[in-house]
Amino acid sequence: MVQRQFVRLDEDPLHGPESTVPSAALRAYEVQSTLRPYLSNILSYRETFAPGQEVVERVIPDGAVRLVVNLGESPSSDGAPAPAMLVLGPSATPARVSQRGHAHGLAITLHPGAAGVLLGVPAGELAGTAVPLDALWQQDSGGLLSRLHEQTSDAARIDVLQTELAHRLRHSTPAVHLTATHALRLLIEAAGQLSVREVASAVGVGERRLQQLFNTHIGLSPSAWRRLARLHGCLRTLRRQTKPEWSDVALEAGYYDQSHLINEFQALCGCTPMEFRRVAISGSSKIVA
Repeated sequence: MVQRQFVRLDEDPLHGPESTVPSAALRAYEVQSTLRPYLSNILSYRETFAPGQEVVERVIPDGAVRLVVNLGESPSSDGAPAPAMLVLGPSATPARVSQRGHAHGLAITLHPGAAGVLLGVPAGELAGTAVPLDALWQQDSGGLLSRLHEQTSDAARIDVLQTELAHRLRHSTPAVHLTATHALRLLIEAAGQLSVREVASAVGVGERRLQQLFNTHIGLSPSAWRRLARLHGCLRTLRRQTKPEWSDVALEAGYYDQSHLINEFQALCGCTPMEFRRVAISGSSKIVA
């Protein structure tokens, strides 16, 4: 079994330097202008594995909602094959995805707060789940999948998906909750070093109301997103350091001490900071378990 990791922060065009997924397997596509307020990025993915080879990928959480289309051999999570079309809800825990054979897929990442507009359900109903698109769009998704298979290129498939999303946008109420997204932006910009109370005060609501807004529109609690934002800030710090002093890294990132840093990495990344960095530095997808 081959193990590797995937990391993508907002500023990464394809994936972060800590990833051991081949960059050539990924391609980014431009988001249509009408969808830019709602879509963060669009990627295609193609990779063929050796016969009998299983690749297990540890995916570091970014708290986003994604629409995923599997056009090749479906990957699996916890032993269950993924549907051809599914929505991945926001999560603050690492995912383990197993792949074999010929992998081919498309992934559309939604901006925070856009799930209710484009998918028709609050983000909170999707949290921590992988939902077949059939369950959200019912009979419409079958025809969409057929149209995708009829196309001869990923660029054409992306056009079909964006046309479908733009159509749904025209028939929905195109409004993202500004208070929720503003509060999230404050957490991200502060790399998680603002308290939930401070954020609630900054956007003019109480902590309980902020919790309700996040659960509905963002899908994760303010506390969960604060932890993610702090982790992502820590990863950005590590990208600038060749020989990090872990106690200094912990304090700069807003952790109480090095033990707190290690515990958070294990909870959010599924490994210790040193293990995470070792895989990132190795740049290898040949780590045999």
